[in-house]
Amino acid sequence: MNTNPSALAQLSASKSGAPSRPGMRDIPPRRPRGRWYSFAGAGALVAVGYMDPGNWATALASGARYGYQLLFVVLLASLMGMLLQWVASRVGVVTGRDLAQLCRERYSRRTTIVLWLACEVAIIACDVAEVVGSAVALQMLFGVSLTAGVLMSAVGTFAMLALQSRGKRPLQRAVTALILFVSFCFVIQLALAHPAWGEALAGFTPPRALLCDAGMLWLAAGVLGATVMPHNLYLHSSLVRDHARSGDDEAIGDALNGVNIDTFASLAIAFIVNASLLVVAAAVFHAAGHAEVNDLADAHRLIAPLVGSHWAGITFATALLACGLNATVTGTLAGQAVMEGFLNLKVARWARALLTRGLAIGPALAAVASFGQHGSNALLVATQVVLSLQLPLAVIPLVRFASDAGLMGRWRVARVPLALAWGCAGVIVALNAAMLWQAATGH
Repeated sequence: MNTNPSALAQLSASKSGAPSRPGMRDIPPRRPRGRWYSFAGAGALVAVGYMDPGNWATALASGARYGYQLLFVVLLASLMGMLLQWVASRVGVVTGRDLAQLCRERYSRRTTIVLWLACEVAIIACDVAEVVGSAVALQMLFGVSLTAGVLMSAVGTFAMLALQSRGKRPLQRAVTALILFVSFCFVIQLALAHPAWGEALAGFTPPRALLCDAGMLWLAAGVLGATVMPHNLYLHSSLVRDHARSGDDEAIGDALNGVNIDTFASLAIAFIVNASLLVVAAAVFHAAGHAEVNDLADAHRLIAPLVGSHWAGITFATALLACGLNATVTGTLAGQAVMEGFLNLKVARWARALLTRGLAIGPALAAVASFGQHGSNALLVATQVVLSLQLPLAVIPLVRFASDAGLMGRWRVARVPLALAWGCAGVIVALNAAMLWQAATGH
């Protein structure tokens, strides 16, 4: 029998625990085939960004003002989010690098810095929304001032991140438990609100006034920005990049199967929560003639008497707090991935959390001091519009990398998925352009 010397050398090296060739990294044991749940976890961390306080603000304002009409936008944004997160995770698994790292490798330094700064602006805008939303929830539950709530939310971030000192799984389990808790809260909300389900189903058709009504278009852009957040694309590709480190087709295929199930299942739950938010707002506030309700504090004050149960107010506030705590963790992890990827600069997680909290707390404190609790929703919606404007700077490079045969090989995105991905980019650019044109012309 012929013996391959290089195979014997590799076998000997593997038995001795040494790398088989200079510079070769140790490869972790492959997960058992068929156990997709061994790849689960990243989807939950990404999904919390789809149900943060910014989503609450846009869904509340949309449902109270326009009833069920903008459910179509929630559905469209969620489907776009699923597709783009699928593309982001595919790029991360196949290349072993995240979106920020690929941008640094393939673009000029000037372009890389611009993309990094744009993403940091998006993270700060999102972080402001999460801090203010958590502060409002704490005020609802415990009667603390908004200023104290803003500071307490920073403490909550460090408490959640402390779980990761024991490994990734404890944090992922805590995040998943809070997602399930939020879902349970909205089951209660829907049962108490008694929505008009026929009208709700009709809301999944495109509204005729979408491109004519400036207020509806503004909220639609906010829904899009709150749902498909640019830094979530960077985060997802970063979380899964080590899932197939051996690089062979079998490992990549196993990882992609598990990651796809995790992604679509997690984002399906996020869509249900977002749609439920809008349905509750439409059934409770719009149906009762309170179309002016566009503030989280006002919604909390009115929801219990309108549905006739004090549990409505309690579940509303606790679910908001759970979403805020979850989302702060996502923002911190995304910030770390972006900084490391674009700048090749590693920062301790506590230091990154301190940096993002510091950058967000200043604007959040200024906002609550200027507007008080009744101006929080306008601030939250505005931050989500900022996210929508930043989104093309992440989506366009992502789709270009995903369709590059030289980079992705046989796993590249092509044909129908590629056309849909470019279609998503086109919709985002067109919606932002229409919103900016209306803002400039006043129409």
